[in-house]
Amino acid sequence: MQVETELAEIAPEKDMLLTIGVFDGVHLGHKYLLSRLKEQTGQQNLLSGVVTFRQHPRAVLSAKDELPYLTSLEEKVSLIKKEGIDKVVTLSFTKELSQVSARRFVELLQKYLRMRGLLLGADFALGRKREGNIAALRKLGREMGFTVETVSPVKINGLVVSSTAIREALATGDIKKATSLIGRPFSLRGKVTNGAGRGAGLGFPTANLEIDPQQLLPPDGVYATQAYVDSKTYQAVTNIGKNPTFGENKRTVETYLLDYQGALYGRELRIEIIERLRGEKRFKSVEDLKKQMKVDVEQGRAVLEALTAKAR
Repeated sequence: MQVETELAEIAPEKDMLLTIGVFDGVHLGHKYLLSRLKEQTGQQNLLSGVVTFRQHPRAVLSAKDELPYLTSLEEKVSLIKKEGIDKVVTLSFTKELSQVSARRFVELLQKYLRMRGLLLGADFALGRKREGNIAALRKLGREMGFTVETVSPVKINGLVVSSTAIREALATGDIKKATSLIGRPFSLRGKVTNGAGRGAGLGFPTANLEIDPQQLLPPDGVYATQAYVDSKTYQAVTNIGKNPTFGENKRTVETYLLDYQGALYGRELRIEIIERLRGEKRFKSVEDLKKQMKVDVEQGRAVLEALTAKAR
């Protein structure tokens, strides 16, 4: 079974306290859970471990359920490790794994990860048909010799912090709400590729980002953003959409770095989305578009300079 092969590669040097989940977005609720995990492992002299999945279970179990991710697997693992977690275990979520019983799955965790306890969200469940809810896992724990504890959800302004809530905020273009739930700006990452090449002619040379098709994008429009190149930060304005003025149908992500000089083609670029400036619009002429782009840049710069001043 594939899950056994993947677990066998870990070989922890001592017993572990684990948490399990998708951790898409690694938001404030996740960070609170991870902080409690670190606190308890410190007290119990255990290793802290996160078991997460390469695919979202919903995307595997339902062919109709397309669920773009908030953070790529690579970024997710990096963010979890930044919280001080000792081991991050990434498993392939397959239909075969979905049919494994809760008992069998925790047996595998005990065998390969030396699991001594689980720290989970209150609504967590695992195993075939989600049979392994908290009550069932506690019963298994008493029988098999591991502990099960839960943490309460984190709320902001009465709203439970969750990946679903973040997706809903982004879907409506509410960037500030999404940022407050994640605990940092929502970001996109991609390699700079050849675009249509119109930006330079318009006076605003843009970098066309090759974004993973499975990456969630906010609604089409223009955004004040921050761009990161070689660990340096640049103010930027980013357009997400189909360039209706030019009659295009392909959705693109193009970003204009306000004060950057140099070539970007072929380089990895990360942008943080700070604020939505406006929705996408079809202009009557290229001149009208150029005038609006100047306004967008002025507004974007004002937003980003205000952000910088606030951070001082």
